[in-house]
Amino acid sequence: MRARLGNAEDLGRVSRMSEIRISEIFGPTIQGEGPLIGTPTVFVRTAGCDYRCTWCDTLYAVLPEHREGWRFMSNAAVLGEVNRLTGERPIVVTLSGGNPALQPLADLIRLGRKQGHRFALETQGSVAQPWFSQLDSLVLSPKPPSSGIAMNLSGLTECIKAAGERPSTALKIVVFDDEDFAFAGHFGAVSAAAGLSPARQSDPADRIGYARLARAAVSAGGQDARGALV
Repeated sequence: MRARLGNAEDLGRVSRMSEIRISEIFGPTIQGEGPLIGTPTVFVRTAGCDYRCTWCDTLYAVLPEHREGWRFMSNAAVLGEVNRLTGERPIVVTLSGGNPALQPLADLIRLGRKQGHRFALETQGSVAQPWFSQLDSLVLSPKPPSSGIAMNLSGLTECIKAAGERPSTALKIVVFDDEDFAFAGHFGAVSAAAGLSPARQSDPADRIGYARLARAAVSAGGQDARGALV
């Protein structure tokens, strides 16, 4: 049974044009995944999502029943909290969610860059935004079959177009089982053709085992597998 997409009223799109729906802001900490792994960062986790993945580990930033814990914040308030956490030092600000692409983040990025901050964003690639081109790092993470969400190839394509050449853009796919691995292998080839970087990482693979993943990667022929083991 496929997990449902969020109903329109539950997506978390903000109704106040200049404010961002926030679940939490925390850090500084160390980025633990993707192409910026090991980089000091402050996380700005936005609230609301258009997906309902079966294994989502941040449902408190996704499901509408958690709305009481969310808050609307202005760009100045978000940056004020980031600066408080960093002691006014510039840092990589990681925009996460939920799906941060649902939020009006253009002015936050513009104002934050004036203060010396850099911005990284991870999204499933379902919603493209023109401000993707102002990011320093963009990770597109299409969801594999185990998520219960059908692939949105057109949305992913539009996200790649919106990003253009400025951000370092990478493709990341979480692999849980053999079907996910086959899916990731396909998109390893897609990412190479599109000039995207593979975000190499061994995320949770408890259902298939690291040894089997390694053997599958070798038999897959090298380059394609690099985009799969993430």
